[in-house]
Amino acid sequence: MDALWDNIEKLSAVCRAAGAHLPDEELKALQVGKVAEEAGEAMHALHGLKGLTTCGDDHAWPEVQNDLVGAVIAALLAMHYIDPTGARATFDEILQRRTRRGRVANTA
Repeated sequence: MDALWDNIEKLSAVCRAAGAHLPDEELKALQVGKVAEEAGEAMHALHGLKGLTTCGDDHAWPEVQNDLVGAVIAALLAMHYIDPTGARATFDEILQRRTRRGRVANTA
């Protein structure tokens, strides 16, 4: 997990540099919006996979997965934008809390 967060920190530095002309609060809001955009792309790929698009786009599961990873990266970047020094710990705390039921069921 350290390599993941190390990459997020490096990417965050690049993205922040590109948005240096914007106020910090706007950067945070735009990055949260990017999460929704990436999730929407995953949904579009899923629609294409199922033949539900009107634009004739054909998609496959790897494209859906690619877009889902894009959403995860965008979400982690948003967390890092919100709290650069505490994002890792916050993520770990929330992950532990939100996956407790699965861990408990797995030990039963």
